Amino acid sequence: MTRFTVLLFCLIAGPVAAQDLSLPASARQISQRVSPLDSYQLPTGPFADNAVPARTVEGRIERTTWRLQAGSSTTLQILDPLRDQLRAQGFEITFECEARTCGGYDFRFGTEVVPTPDMYVAINDYRFLSATRGAEALTLLISRNQPDGYVQMIRVTPKGKTPPPLVVEETVIGGDGLVASLVRDGHVILGDLSFETGEVALGVGPFESLGLLAGYLAETPGARLALVGHTDDTGDLQANIEVSTRRAQAVRARLIEAHGVAEDRVQAQGVGYLAPIVSNATPEGREQNRRVEAVLLLN
Repeated sequence: MTRFTVLLFCLIAGPVAAQDLSLPASARQISQRVSPLDSYQLPTGPFADNAVPARTVEGRIERTTWRLQAGSSTTLQILDPLRDQLRAQGFEITFECEARTCGGYDFRFGTEVVPTPDMYVAINDYRFLSATRGAEALTLLISRNQPDGYVQMIRVTPKGKTPPPLVVEETVIGGDGLVASLVRDGHVILGDLSFETGEVALGVGPFESLGLLAGYLAETPGARLALVGHTDDTGDLQANIEVSTRRAQAVRARLIEAHGVAEDRVQAQGVGYLAPIVSNATPEGREQNRRVEAVLLLN
């Protein structure tokens, strides 16, 4: 299985320790806030009697969020490998719930959540986990706003103690998920691509998603790809179709020139703003709608 590792370096009281969290190539750290000394209400059960039961823990608190390309993955599929690896590292899962059993709206607004746009929580589609390792406490909150997934981690280390590195094995959220999503769903967003604002030239890269696509085509002779460019709804439709087409063509050219994909196995087209995946009413929505997707074509 192909593996991707995003290395996140966190300053701690005393020496610097590396915190390794393996995520798909599309994962991006959105925010991180470290409080040298603070308190946190660690949830210990679902919402009940007009409150989320919790115990107060104090110490150095790290609040970190990531956004990743979830595709059709469920919140459990995102959480499960993280949970397994926490257990392997000596954490005890003290409380866990999904949206309905947590208490839905009441639990979400009764516990600490990093504000939007750094963290997004769908009231009916999230999972929460509390864990401890000795005096250390950690919570994970997972949710989706398709095609994106969101991960929030809050970690508390007691005052005066240096947190040991939180090492999560590189098998988290299988690195071949992009190809699996392509085969399962027939299309996948290439979330690691980058273009300069207003430009159509593809960034320098390397882009791991393109290597995965090229490898899949090499192993699957009967497969072809259509690359489809998308924009937000800013500006004229024809101008947006032109921009989205040229971006898709830039991705096609990279696959051919850098990865050796035969020209007749990949095509490119743009549709401008005609196929949004979320509302264009917010900057975050417009950003999500600006994308290139790979569509699987089988002979």
